[in-house]
Amino acid sequence: MMETKDIILELRTKKGLSQEELAKMVFVTRQAVSRWENGETIPNTETLKLLSKEFDVSINTLLGSPQNLICQCCGMPLEDTNISKEPDGFFNEEYCKWCYADGNFCYTSLEELTDFLVGHMSNENWPAEAARAYFDEHLPKLNYWKRYAELGGDENFKKFKEQLIREFNDLHIEGMPEVKTLNFLVGGYINMEYSLPNGQKVKFLDDNTTYLANQLECEFGGNRCFGIAGNMDFLLVCTYEENGENPELVIYKKR
Repeated sequence: MMETKDIILELRTKKGLSQEELAKMVFVTRQAVSRWENGETIPNTETLKLLSKEFDVSINTLLGSPQNLICQCCGMPLEDTNISKEPDGFFNEEYCKWCYADGNFCYTSLEELTDFLVGHMSNENWPAEAARAYFDEHLPKLNYWKRYAELGGDENFKKFKEQLIREFNDLHIEGMPEVKTLNFLVGGYINMEYSLPNGQKVKFLDDNTTYLANQLECEFGGNRCFGIAGNMDFLLVCTYEENGENPELVIYKKR
């Protein structure tokens, strides 16, 4: 297994970058890159994310593939070629690109996914009945589907989502249009940093948790949008400009 120092050196060399050029791309000094490649240090989490995007490889690959990643929706082994990406180009190492694309999950029904997998993966050596039994046992254990078990199944989850939509609309926030739909979004994509009155900066979401969320155009026009996110514990409403610039917290309400 290659070490991080060798992986960064190899990727930088393949891309034809000097240490100084790579340093500028990820906002560090040339000396920092040199220390990585000498094995003296490894990049911090935020820098690993930037390196991952620049080199188009996962953080897992940059760290020498210490984990055997699988999609937490369908169970497929994850490699750099099939790992999903967020709309901003960063890897999401929880899911494959067929289960999570463009910031949204492709499956909201366990039965729908099971039928798809059985139809595409069963064969004469693995009959449909055996494949279905396997997926029925293993899919509910994956992180993406655990929320359904917690809520008591698809029907209860549908009712919960409808209730969440009603609660957002009952806030009657000026300028925010009626909420009609909520989509699955990973916290890392929508986890903005807000300034509090005391000058502190704070984030309210978990980068690795999935929320029900949406983006809404402000009824007053302009370049600001509303962002909403929620789960069983809270409702969050914020506004921001293009690309999430200048976010402002409107409300964070415990349910």
